[in-house]
Amino acid sequence: MNIVLGVGGGIAAYKAAELARALVQAGARVQVVMTRAATEFVQPLTFAALTGQKVITDLFPAGGGEAALASAVEHIAVAQQNELLVVAPATADLMAKFAHGAADDFLSTLHLAFTGPILLAPAMNSNMWTHPATRANLAILRERGCHVVEPEEGFLACGVTGPGRLADPEHIAGEATRLLTGRKDLDGETILITAGPTEEPIDPVRFISNRSSGKMGYALATAARDRGARVIVVSGPVQIPAPAGVTVIPVRTASEMRDAVLRHLEDATIVVKAAAVADFHLARVAQQKIKKTAARVSLELDPTPDILSEIGRKKGDRLLIGFAAETQDLKQEAKRKLESKNCDMIVANMVGQQGTGFESDDNEVTLVLRTGEVVDLPRGSKRDIASQIFDRALQLRLALYAAR
Repeated sequence: MNIVLGVGGGIAAYKAAELARALVQAGARVQVVMTRAATEFVQPLTFAALTGQKVITDLFPAGGGEAALASAVEHIAVAQQNELLVVAPATADLMAKFAHGAADDFLSTLHLAFTGPILLAPAMNSNMWTHPATRANLAILRERGCHVVEPEEGFLACGVTGPGRLADPEHIAGEATRLLTGRKDLDGETILITAGPTEEPIDPVRFISNRSSGKMGYALATAARDRGARVIVVSGPVQIPAPAGVTVIPVRTASEMRDAVLRHLEDATIVVKAAAVADFHLARVAQQKIKKTAARVSLELDPTPDILSEIGRKKGDRLLIGFAAETQDLKQEAKRKLESKNCDMIVANMVGQQGTGFESDDNEVTLVLRTGEVVDLPRGSKRDIASQIFDRALQLRLALYAAR
């Protein structure tokens, strides 16, 4: 295991030395990168002694010349040589830099160049941890696929008790090891996922769409990537960043989504249609903006292509997973959709529940399986739900093969 340990400038930096030792004891080669502020709390020599590796503290070393020229691309080399980036403590300042793409020192530059999994272990004052800016930055980083070890509650260096204390170094090391040596049960699979809404134009300004954020589809993409799959995401217009390490094909309309899905269907072994595709499009799109001159405007609507049904007819040996967002009769509608669309699994959720579904980070779903099994998954993060969906999908495929 080759791990980069980024150390931020907080009082918890001294615990990063314990983390470095734990990672080395777990068999990892650890390259430490410290911010300038971190060196005010712990000497680089401490990490060098614990890891046996050079500690990087500056983007450009003192003295210039050939050394400066070599270091100008060192962040690229470090990114390419390592499998995991762990940042502990991840300070509020570091998370703000990461969230907004700042690159003014070695660690923030390395973050932009790193394409593997990233594990953040935040530590800071309780008020800083709960501040809306910090929460927003953390949400951005989670949406991009960063893994987070939440801080613990306890007595903090500032003299108060509350959330913000760095998680136990052994726990962080365990999470890092799990990310690198965890399940790769989707290795060899090509998973085609649709995500987000579609937009059907009314005129050059307006369109018909829905409230889908794409968070569930992108969580599925992240989970599949982490388990070793090659992932292709056909994504409608969303306001969240795409996970690193997956292929994203942006589309806007239902017709564009259908065409993109069919182009990549042949490569896929599992298809997950998580997008909320518009059911109707305008029969005639106005070429100019419709003016507000009449008391009433009538729109003639035609049905959009039924992408899930078309995949169901062409799926062959592929596993096909569809989604159903309902306002009533959840399980009955999911079972009907499973049969009518020739799916192997339907992931169904009730629309309108507070804190779940559209635009939320959490979800609560029911899985209806081809085998007749119905599984209620309790409320959890969309990433956790995504992982459980793939757990069930692999079990389902084995059961379907065994029944042939």
